[in-house]
Amino acid sequence: MLYNNEFEMTKYIRYRFGPGSSYGILEGDTIHQLRGDLFDHTRTGDKHKLSDVTLLYPAKPSKILAVGLNYRSHLGSRPAPSNPEIFYKPVSCLQDPDGAIVIPRDALNVHYEGELVLVIGHRVRNASPEEAGAAIFGVTCGNDVSERDWQNGANKDLQWWRAKGSDTFGPLGPAIVSGIDFSNLLLRTRLNDETVQQQHTSDLMFDGATIVSYISRWVTLEPGDVIYTGTPGSTKKMNPGDTVEVEIEGIGILRNKVVAT
Repeated sequence: MLYNNEFEMTKYIRYRFGPGSSYGILEGDTIHQLRGDLFDHTRTGDKHKLSDVTLLYPAKPSKILAVGLNYRSHLGSRPAPSNPEIFYKPVSCLQDPDGAIVIPRDALNVHYEGELVLVIGHRVRNASPEEAGAAIFGVTCGNDVSERDWQNGANKDLQWWRAKGSDTFGPLGPAIVSGIDFSNLLLRTRLNDETVQQQHTSDLMFDGATIVSYISRWVTLEPGDVIYTGTPGSTKKMNPGDTVEVEIEGIGILRNKVVAT
């Protein structure tokens, strides 16, 4: 399915230049500053070089949802779900492109999860798949960082509040791309330059429209809300000093260092 195909492909970023932050449209290495936000803006006429700014996570969501077990390659011996398996991540977990993933105190088994992330463009409730697809403004890269012992270990928490929601456990960016067919993009995750995940988004068991439609039956989605769509294959532990990269063709590379608390 081609989403937002009535629009020309556009890369939106959020960035800091000097004391303030702004949204911009990225064309090559040139940023065209915007007045307003992602959904209601005009160009100011000001331009910046990409190398002169600090990139920030590109959406400012009211909430973050995520899908578990959405690639067969990630299921292992577990049965395939009959519906999207949804969970929350707190907004406070978001981290900027090039920001550090901080291993929390007492965390011993923190893994990467490279993912395609949907960004909602308008309010959606009880949407059909067709309506849900039209509500997807664009897509970006995400890393659903997860502490496996807190998630699944012998002393696991009742909910994944810290396993997937600790500070910096939601890197997002570098850009939101609208007007792109994201149904068959190549996703790669690299750990210290070694490719550790590689799969096309066409292998998602539940596509973006299905996910958004399903969520909207119970939870109203607002402009800017984001949905991490699931990770492929297997994952492994990250250590302080590592660098993890999530690259999705047509979107860019989300790169984060891993540091100790």
